[in-house]
This record gives sequence, structure tokens and C-alpha cells, in this order.
Amino acid sequence: MLKPAAIVGQLILYGAFAAFIGYFATSPKYRQIPDDVALIKLSISHLGDRECRKRTPEELAKLPPNMRAPMDCPRERSDIRLEVDFDGQPAFRTVMHPTGLYKDGVSTVYKRFELKAGKHQVAVRMNDKLIKPGFNFSKEAEVTLVPGQVMVIDFNPDHGGLFFK
Repeated sequence: MLKPAAIVGQLILYGAFAAFIGYFATSPKYRQIPDDVALIKLSISHLGDRECRKRTPEELAKLPPNMRAPMDCPRERSDIRLEVDFDGQPAFRTVMHPTGLYKDGVSTVYKRFELKAGKHQVAVRMNDKLIKPGFNFSKEAEVTLVPGQVMVIDFNPDHGGLFFK
């Protein structure tokens, strides 16, 4: 049987432990981003285009009749070049490489940008077929970000390419 002093001691220690946990469960306040900042998330997963070429008549003549496809399309996918600018200044430049053992998988990028709240000029350019110069997808817009807002830059070829939401 426990003595009353041991029971009181245990209650004091359990109470102190509960107070310690209770305090650090609510304080100090944790903020992922400062109060006057908005967040832009760049999240793109896309299959690069294939770099197909047209076979010459001589190449086609050398092939068996059942293998005479006019286009030669290798399994590999193209790298994807991506550029992001905020207010006319370069913020992010990358070349995304396809995944997979045979470089035939999706190219993926994820990046977070913290910007002061307010109006910003956002420009995103992407080229998914590097044998052609320039960019075949681009989106530029002036956005107004409020403190704590999270804006996503994404890509969907079925909905026109790059978009902001």
C-alpha cells in the first residue's frame, strides 16, 4: 500500500508533466511562413515529348515489310526545360530529366517560393521537346497575393498547358 506522501508526490509530478506538455502543445506559436508572406508552389509532373525522326526511303527498304513504319520513335523521352520569373527576375531554372531505367518515365519538379504579399508579375515557360528551340508552353500573369495565400503553378496538357490556381 502506498503512503499518502508518495501519492501526493506522484500527483505533483504527473501534474507538472501534464502542464509541461500542455504549454508546449500551444506555445510558442508555430508559423510555416511569416505573416506578410504568400507561398507559391511549383508542382509539375509531365512526360517529355518523344524525339521522332522520319526514316529515309533507303532505311525503309532495308527493313522487313512488317517493320516499315515511316517514323522512328525511340523509347526515351526528351528532357524538359523550365524557367520561372517573378517581377521580371529569374527565380528558377532547371532541366528535368525523365525517370525510369530507359528514360521513358515522367519528369517531375516541386519547388516552394516565398514572396511578400502584394502584386507580382509571374512568368513560367516550359519546353518539353528540346530539339526545337524556344518554349512551346508559357504562361504570364499579374497576380495579387494576400498574406498566407498558397498559389500553385501546375501543368495539364488537356487544359491548355501551364496554369495558376
